[in-house]
Amino acid sequence: MSAIPDPSAPLTAETLREAALRHLARFAATEQGLAQVLERAIMRRARKAARAGEDEAGIETAYARMRACIPPIVEEMRALGALDDAAFSRARAASLTRSGRSRRGVAAYLVRKGVDRAVMGEAMEAALGTRGETGAEDRELGAALVLARKRRLGPFGPRDAEPRDRPRDRREHERALAVLARAGFGREIAERALTLDHDEAEDRVLAFRSS
Repeated sequence: MSAIPDPSAPLTAETLREAALRHLARFAATEQGLAQVLERAIMRRARKAARAGEDEAGIETAYARMRACIPPIVEEMRALGALDDAAFSRARAASLTRSGRSRRGVAAYLVRKGVDRAVMGEAMEAALGTRGETGAEDRELGAALVLARKRRLGPFGPRDAEPRDRPRDRREHERALAVLARAGFGREIAERALTLDHDEAEDRVLAFRSS
């Protein structure tokens, strides 16, 4: 949805600011994310003006003037508390991990959102724990199990009527390891996730999602 619902209204610094407020009232965003939303709104207006036959030089001048308004609007939204990259990162890190995203996958997502690496690192430690500590490893294992459950891997794969060792064969195990590796999980965590007993794995997923 457009940040500016009325494409026929004149685009000014004030309408751009109102667009930022409307967007943030509906969506969580990073500073870079909001800047991109406003940039797209300006570009849409420039394209509309070009289709209407407006003077190209005038469009360029107006486009540059509006782009110059973006940084102060972003700064104002941050000062108002409507933008907080650290809070955004903590919330996204927790929710993405519960959905089965690895720590590495969460970091990649936040980088794409334009979160500063220092801010991201502190936020992820607050939400997920310090890398290497027991709590952080437990959360990483929980996330790996959530993904394994979604993909029916390891303890969540088809079960025979008679008990048997898991995984059934090396090829199945290597395929499952590759799925978890592509998602950013380390070998040790992936091995633990894939070799757990089914009932213990289910219990861990339940506890992890409710934590």
